[in-house]
Amino acid sequence: MSFIWSLIVGGIIGWLAGLIVGRNIPGGVIGNIIAGFVGAWLGSLILGNWGPNVANFAIIPAVIGAIVLVFLLSLVMRAFRKTDR
Repeated sequence: MSFIWSLIVGGIIGWLAGLIVGRNIPGGVIGNIIAGFVGAWLGSLILGNWGPNVANFAIIPAVIGAIVLVFLLSLVMRAFRKTDR
């Protein structure tokens, strides 16, 4: 059950990061979950594990890390779209 809870929280973190940045994450729900997990890892690597914890995610660093990830991913995707034309 904790794995399912982690998937839900990771998806919410990725979705929230996409809303804040204003970009869609490729892959829909799966993309949100991946962005949430990778963003949580990136945020805890950069900022540490502080703030409230839900499903083993430090929420504030996880959201900040996911925002950085979504922003960088959108820049890379935009660069690839420009070179394809």
